[in-house]
Amino acid sequence: MSSVGQRERLTQDRVVDVLSSQLGYEYVGDWKDRVNSNVEEELLRQNLLARGYDEDLVRRAIQQFATAASLPAGGSLYDANRRVYGLLRYGVKVKRSVSENFETIWLIDWDNPEANHFVVAEEVSIKGKNTKRPDVVLYVNGIALGVIELKRSKVSVGDGIRQHLGNQKADFVRPFFTTVQLLFAGNDVEGLRYGVIETPEKYWLEWKEPSEVENYLDRGLLQMANKHRFL
Repeated sequence: MSSVGQRERLTQDRVVDVLSSQLGYEYVGDWKDRVNSNVEEELLRQNLLARGYDEDLVRRAIQQFATAASLPAGGSLYDANRRVYGLLRYGVKVKRSVSENFETIWLIDWDNPEANHFVVAEEVSIKGKNTKRPDVVLYVNGIALGVIELKRSKVSVGDGIRQHLGNQKADFVRPFFTTVQLLFAGNDVEGLRYGVIETPEKYWLEWKEPSEVENYLDRGLLQMANKHRFL
C-alpha cells in the first residue's frame, strides 16, 4: 500500500473507531466481497421481530418498503428517496387481510433509539452499471441511511463530495441512494461537510465553524452522531 493509501486508511480507522467504540455502532467489517444492498432485509427482519412485530406483518412491511426503495430505469431518485423518507418517518401501513384494519410497522423506533440496531460497514461494494465502493456506510436496522467518503489531508473535501455526486449518476450506483438520508465528506484539515442526495457541491455545509482544527474531523463526527444518531 502507498503512503497516500496508508494516510487515508488511518483517517478511516479513526472514524470507524469513533462510531463503534464511542457511539455504539456495531462494526461489521469490510464488505467489499459480499453482495450488498441499501436494504439489508435480514437485518431489518431481525430487528422488527425483536421489537415484537408479527412475522406476517414484518414480511409484508419489508416487501412494501423494498418496493418503495427500488428505482426503475429512468426513475427519479428524488421521488424514490422522498417515498422512503415517508415510510421511515411515519411507518409502513400493512394489514393481515382485506377485511382487517391497517397496522403501522415502525421501521425505526423513534421513541426508543436504543431499540434500533446501528451498524457501520467499510468498503461496501455496490454493483451497478459500474461497481463503486464507498468508504463507510451507516445502517440503521439494515437500512443504509448515511454514507461517508474520507480523504487524506492534502486532498480536498471537494473530491469526496464530487465522488458522492458521481456515484449517484445513472451510470454508477444511483439506486443505492434511494434510502440514504445524509451524505458526508471529510478530511483532517477541512473537517466534515454534509448534504443530501443530489445536493450540488456549492451547497454542502460545514458541520461546524472551523475555529479549531485539532481533531476536527473526530469532533464533527461525534457532534453529528450524538445529535442525529441517523434518527
